[in-house]
Amino acid sequence: MSDKKNTYCNCLYYSANALARIITKKAEEAFSVVNLAPSYAFVVMTVNKNPGLQAGELAETMMLTPSTVTRLLEKLEIQELVKRHTEGRLTLIYPTAKSVEINKKIEAAWYNLYQNYINILGEDTANQLTENIYTTALKLEKT
Repeated sequence: MSDKKNTYCNCLYYSANALARIITKKAEEAFSVVNLAPSYAFVVMTVNKNPGLQAGELAETMMLTPSTVTRLLEKLEIQELVKRHTEGRLTLIYPTAKSVEINKKIEAAWYNLYQNYINILGEDTANQLTENIYTTALKLEKT
């Protein structure tokens, strides 16, 4: 990417999407060691940490729509990384032995992603940027 200022650099939409594309590429590289896209890896870590999590709670935690979570879970079930159990209107998600087995590798990939961007940005800058982006996302989501 060029150091030259882009016409749209003062646009939050443009800048956020540029950042999203770059960090997504880095995340995909980091999580490739476990053969999972980043979104799937975060779902697996969340389910491993919270067995019996409700699908709606997972959607809220991941800041995703319920339909997106359903699609992610369907693919993870095929890979035998989660199992869903329906109780009335609730869908509960449980880890599998396979997901528990690879959890340390997934967490290591996540840590490697973190190390990658703090080496570039510096730890304080990276942590402050992360906090600012997350806080902003929460504020914009409420509107």
